[in-house]
Amino acid sequence: MQEHKYTNALKNETSPYLLQHAHNPVDWLAWNDESLAKAKAEQKPILVSIGYSACHWCHVMEHESFEDSTVAAYMNAHFICIKVDREERPDVDQVYMNAVQLMTGRGGWPLNCFALPDGRPLYGGTYFPKDQWMDVMAKVSGIWENDREKALEYATNLTKGVSESELIQRNTAEAKFTKEAVSAFVETWKTQVDNKEGGPNRAPKFPLPNNYEFLLRYATLSQDQFMLDHVNLTLEKMAFGGIYDQVGGGFARYSTDELWKAPHFEKMLYDNGQLVSLYSEAYQATKNPLYKEIVDETLGFIEREMTSKEGAFYSALDADSEGEEGKFYVWQKEELQTLLGDDFDWVKDYYNINARGLWEHGNYILLRKDGDEDFAKKQGWEVTDLKKKVADVNALLLKARSKRIRPGLDDKQLTSWNALMLKGYSDAYRVFGDKKYLNAALNNAEFILKKQKTKDGGLWHNHKEGRSTINGFLEDYCFTIEAFISLYQATFDGKWLDEADALAKYAIEHFHDSESGMFFFNSNSDPKLIARKMELTDNVIPSSNSSMAKGLFQLGHYLDNQEYLAISEQMLNNVLPNIGQGASWHSNWLELMLNHTNSFYEVAVIGKDADAKRAEIEQHYHPNKMLIGAAKENGLPLLEYKAVEGETWIYVCVDKACQMPTDNVTEALKQIK
Repeated sequence: MQEHKYTNALKNETSPYLLQHAHNPVDWLAWNDESLAKAKAEQKPILVSIGYSACHWCHVMEHESFEDSTVAAYMNAHFICIKVDREERPDVDQVYMNAVQLMTGRGGWPLNCFALPDGRPLYGGTYFPKDQWMDVMAKVSGIWENDREKALEYATNLTKGVSESELIQRNTAEAKFTKEAVSAFVETWKTQVDNKEGGPNRAPKFPLPNNYEFLLRYATLSQDQFMLDHVNLTLEKMAFGGIYDQVGGGFARYSTDELWKAPHFEKMLYDNGQLVSLYSEAYQATKNPLYKEIVDETLGFIEREMTSKEGAFYSALDADSEGEEGKFYVWQKEELQTLLGDDFDWVKDYYNINARGLWEHGNYILLRKDGDEDFAKKQGWEVTDLKKKVADVNALLLKARSKRIRPGLDDKQLTSWNALMLKGYSDAYRVFGDKKYLNAALNNAEFILKKQKTKDGGLWHNHKEGRSTINGFLEDYCFTIEAFISLYQATFDGKWLDEADALAKYAIEHFHDSESGMFFFNSNSDPKLIARKMELTDNVIPSSNSSMAKGLFQLGHYLDNQEYLAISEQMLNNVLPNIGQGASWHSNWLELMLNHTNSFYEVAVIGKDADAKRAEIEQHYHPNKMLIGAAKENGLPLLEYKAVEGETWIYVCVDKACQMPTDNVTEALKQIK
């Protein structure tokens, strides 16, 4: 057993991020009632230090400051020091991130916020170099000790700002969602895109999967070729770039440059889950074989490196190994020459072992410039031969890479992120029909039901080492609802609609704000923070409110539940005035709006061959439809009185009216406009 000079209270936690700090000389505490009570009892200001296990600059600040005994001694003497894993406690992160953004105009991680003993924020920032950190601490403790009245006044005003930010009023005007409004939002968006490299016209570049899911749907429904080309350009450039792990599959969190070349090397479950859904849907729309390859390879990575024995998904892989960012993923030219032998001559062109792929310190990031057809043509090869060669090379490089010291694995399992990956697997199965994907989806869904459901029908947020300890947040409910709906569409098993419905009822009871019509992020049974926040804007992950609105819209149609439909419509109407402030930050809301501005089709399949018809329908891209089906009537409103003994019929319905049924998929799809 390793001997440690220092040990603090974090040794009893399960979060990998908190455990990383368990042997700092800082007397770290976890966020809980006891820690907050200690601050009040001792009348010491609180330092809330927030990060996550795969965060590179969190590691840097830990090494520079939190591992330094002199720095730690000052922190221990003047503050109650609380470490927070932002992934375990996104609610705490929201509050103090909001405070720091109000103070400084920017945010990020590590997040360090000083607060009064009662938790009200006083001052904060992100990464501080050691000398600056010492200076900041001295100033904050000086104000608290010498000018307490000023500290109280400032904290009161800042807390008021945090409480009032992102508040939303019930929009009492009649809901008017128009195609013209959506088009106007998109036209402004067009001025912000990169038509050469894809993505936004700035760096860094984040994948933002929901942006491209919306734009793909919008461009298809409105026949906007410009945006359709932009989506495909972006998906191709991301797949060819260094942000994508060309050897092992899976995407890094973001690209530091405008070329998708140099990633911030951590791999997050939430990115990859959403990107699997996006590339599956894009394949359904375009039949581009590249998109299928990306899905296959990414899910191969998830199965190989991010899946527990019980079918749960781990959270993240660190950017660093051996104290260096990206060391696990980059290559030296000489190393590749030795490994590849004669194959190096073509691999250097395929993966750009040249000025294009050169990163720093003589290291190369593997990335692509040409598609396989173009590259094979240049080499005078058949495409099938090239693909076999690439597969062999990747297998060789993956084996060699596996002998390196691996980045740290954050092996906690979060319900919300598991749901995003579950939906990814389910969506991939619906498009590609690979039973392996369906089995992974079902295994994970059962994990959520068996391990993450509470006795009263709610959800836990986290799971690790057999323990689930944090009450679920709105993101856990809305993403699980959407995942279960997708799983229903993949299986026609009514169990998953029932489970989604039960979670929706629970969320309405414990999270819904009847005054505004929106949902709080925290349950009404959670201990109160200084502010009860609502998550409204879509980011790397869609906002929990937009996801909930989409889930309720779908469930409302499946179950003919008018309450769900009314809540969903009110939520969208509330947000409508805000969308013009930035369409890309409201893309999930806009995706929901498409269901209102275009005919929304309910495609009901009933009969002994329902699943086969389902699979055939899924070969076609119709973003303004939902699938419902069964071998026989099962109580779902849309399937009532539609069964015919020994036959399988397809009914295309819109606005509570069904067109003439048919047993032919092609004929049925002609009814969808």
